[in-house]
Amino acid sequence: MRSPASSPSPSPSPAPSLWRNADFRRLWVGQTASQLGEHTTLVVLPLLAVLTLDAGAGQLGALRAVGQAPVLLLSLLAGAWVDRWRARTVMVLTDAGRAMALGAAAVAGLLGLFGLPALFVVAFTVGALSVLFDVAYQASLVRMVRRDQLVQGNSALEGSRSAAQIGGPALGGALVSLLSAPVATASGALFFAVSFGSLRRIRRHEAVPPVRGEHPERALRLRHRIHEGLRFVAGNPWLRAVCLASAAFQFSLAATMTVYLLFLPRELHLPGATVGLALAATGPGALLGSVLAARLPGRFGHGVVLVSAAVLGNGALLCVPALHGSSTATVLALLAVNFVFGAFSQLVNVTVMSVRQAVTPDGMQGRAAATITFVGMGLTPLGSLLGGFLAQEWGLRAGLLVAAAGMMLSPAVMAVSPLVRLGRRLTL
Repeated sequence: MRSPASSPSPSPSPAPSLWRNADFRRLWVGQTASQLGEHTTLVVLPLLAVLTLDAGAGQLGALRAVGQAPVLLLSLLAGAWVDRWRARTVMVLTDAGRAMALGAAAVAGLLGLFGLPALFVVAFTVGALSVLFDVAYQASLVRMVRRDQLVQGNSALEGSRSAAQIGGPALGGALVSLLSAPVATASGALFFAVSFGSLRRIRRHEAVPPVRGEHPERALRLRHRIHEGLRFVAGNPWLRAVCLASAAFQFSLAATMTVYLLFLPRELHLPGATVGLALAATGPGALLGSVLAARLPGRFGHGVVLVSAAVLGNGALLCVPALHGSSTATVLALLAVNFVFGAFSQLVNVTVMSVRQAVTPDGMQGRAAATITFVGMGLTPLGSLLGGFLAQEWGLRAGLLVAAAGMMLSPAVMAVSPLVRLGRRLTL
């Protein structure tokens, strides 16, 4: 395997447009609908807890931790499973499961049984199925397109996630504020159903790739497959650095968002719809970040882009604790902060994903993605609990400042790692 920083051999022909590929379009539509359902649900459940069920800081931290716990519990298993299954099958089944879980929650609400225990169950179920879906769609792209189309494909799929970030938070906040809890919860089920229908229409036969490093009689040994994924990521200097930087970012972000979701309605006295609007501003920013991710790394170098974007995006959140009141100026400042955070965070996300896919063999894609998810997001439940503790013991403003400052650890890790030396081109 050659260094990602080295120059690739010339491609014999330019990569054709992915939008001519009907199966890619179906994947893109399904991914967009699924992400919209996920982002709507991620806002609906915490806001229901805070605004409708009057949850305290500790309870909100626990709710977010329960929803994030599947990342720690299931990521490695998900990677091993996806590398042995067809990604389309995994995505279709997880969409169906999430739709049924949210539909059951809506029915429970109509029967008057909707409370914090139900929220905890729904959060864990949706979180567990989302882990499988997220690993599967990344593996699906690699099995569907040429290697020289990965940046274009990732930019399109991450752009769809950005579109979900525009509509999801705003829709979730409005539904919680204006309609009943069952309706707000059922909205996510509808989006997952749309995704289910689109992904089922993918026609391309997906051959499960051979698993790197496995002898045939050991191919079904789950522990062996997981160990192979861990060993591959740990032995790769770029992926190892991605894991450490991602862990620092996700831990601090989980703490920050727990305090943030309390800070906006209780310290700034913003209604649910305005909170949703403020959060939705990350969406247009992320759309811009997806566009920039297709251009800036090739112009300035992947390493420079990763570190600079992380500093600018994470640093923007340090401005939020300085805000006071619910004036128009405060709302505009929140929109600007979230836009900047969304743009540069998405630029980092797409660039990191392209690096990971470029240095990973086909048969290891699912496990590499799952291992990075496991390490990067495995600490998020603890981060959410820490955010609840900071808000409860130190107050919302001080707690938010400390949590947001912790996010600067991520660019610091990248700056002292091999990632900072990545050049303009990636190659195997």
